Amino acid sequence: MTRITLTIDDSTQQKLAPIFAEIEGAFGMVPNLFKAYAQHPPLLQANWNKVKAVMMEGSLSRKLKETIAVLVSQDNGCSYCVAAHSGALQAIGVSEEELKKIMENFENADFSAKEEALIGFARKANSNPLRIPAEEFSALKKTGASDAEIVEALGVMEIFTAFNKFLDSLEVDIDF
Repeated sequence: MTRITLTIDDSTQQKLAPIFAEIEGAFGMVPNLFKAYAQHPPLLQANWNKVKAVMMEGSLSRKLKETIAVLVSQDNGCSYCVAAHSGALQAIGVSEEELKKIMENFENADFSAKEEALIGFARKANSNPLRIPAEEFSALKKTGASDAEIVEALGVMEIFTAFNKFLDSLEVDIDF
């Protein structure tokens, strides 16, 4: 059970209505993640803007970003984000069979060598960023990954690492 209340007072609700409308437009609902952030409206606004910039813009495919989100969240043990982004992968057409491959060993799923390298790099950066050897980074670059793509993949890792810790600390109920 969520450790904080997910309801907000009427005056705050009115101020947040435009943000909530955008979020609902994107997800068909306002997920509990954003309801929790609404307890501090500037943080809600900042994180929603970051979600839009990281997940809805850029050159990497939505499938790749959702895969990074779900695997980083799996690595961090965040059930909420695993549920949310497994669902997001299915919503964009990933089959149950491919989702299982992604979750068990993403290298058996349908990704290019560059995409596999970006996923692996983001996961390593999440788990042990100071232990990525130079030759591994060079191998990533040899797949054709640009600096912008590397930063974009790390941006996905970064936002979900933060969401994972936030959601788990507050024990936010899964609403997907």
